[in-house]
Amino acid sequence: MIESSTGLPILFASLMGLSMLIYGLLDGYDLGVGILSGFTKTREEKNKMIASIGPFWDANETWLVLGVGILLIAFPKAHGVILSNLYLPVFVMLIGLIFRGIAFDFRSKAKEKYQKFWDQAFFGGSLLTALAQGYMLGFYIVGFNSSLTTIIFSLIVSIGVAIGYCLIGANWLIMKTEDDLQIKSVRWAKISLIGAVFCIGLVSLATPIASTRIFEKWFVLPNFYYLFPIPLITLGLIVMMYFYLKKLPMINDKNCWVPFFLTILVSILCFLGLSYSFFPYIVPNQMLITEAASATSSLWIILFGVVIVFPILIGYTFLSYKVFHGKSSKLRYD
Repeated sequence: MIESSTGLPILFASLMGLSMLIYGLLDGYDLGVGILSGFTKTREEKNKMIASIGPFWDANETWLVLGVGILLIAFPKAHGVILSNLYLPVFVMLIGLIFRGIAFDFRSKAKEKYQKFWDQAFFGGSLLTALAQGYMLGFYIVGFNSSLTTIIFSLIVSIGVAIGYCLIGANWLIMKTEDDLQIKSVRWAKISLIGAVFCIGLVSLATPIASTRIFEKWFVLPNFYYLFPIPLITLGLIVMMYFYLKKLPMINDKNCWVPFFLTILVSILCFLGLSYSFFPYIVPNQMLITEAASATSSLWIILFGVVIVFPILIGYTFLSYKVFHGKSSKLRYD
């Protein structure tokens, strides 16, 4: 039986990781749709794109609040280290989120001459948020070591996350839209897939090269044999997605959901790979999960709150996606 002094911190780290994964998947596609909205000129298509995320985008961000909340109350030492190193990109991300939220409503209420500005603000806010989140991830991967090399690496990850969001956003639109916009979304997905594969490959190669500890976890025998299926399955899913995208759209919209589902699977495998690489550290190469955790008695109290909040969020998420499943309807603000 695992001792509570070890088991509880690992449980909370897992719940925090799950929250951030769910946020990345759910808010990832609506940020991707926001970025892609800048690549279409017709207002009708922009309205259709925003209508596809309308019922979900605000609630998706709840998972980010939960993840950061767990970090703050369950791992206060790590929260201090992480946030103190990420103040600037967090500030940039918040600016992007604020612009997105304002633009979502103002784009329809503003006078016609200002509507284009708010459309651009929605695109810019989405792109800024995605780039900031990617930079935070890259800087976290390198353990907050600031040098020219690590900054370049973080910028590459930043671009990669934005491209990944475009990929899942395009695949969301394939599933939720029809006709010309769906065809255009297939084209966006193909282009995004190429960029995402390049960035995933680059990060996957650079991370073990930069860290001896991570290299040993992945490439020393017998670990290599046990872990090799992860990149192999990921590659297989990417190839499958490519061939599905070549066939879409199909008659009667058959299999329009497959690329989105495959993107989710690829994202989960990438997340599991990163999680394995950094375990048992919560701050890479600086602070262990058990070192950063709150007192065991505090974690037990916090656990009661999490046990209540987590099922409610999961239940609401499933309910909202069930109610608003199928093709998106016409955008309305009344």
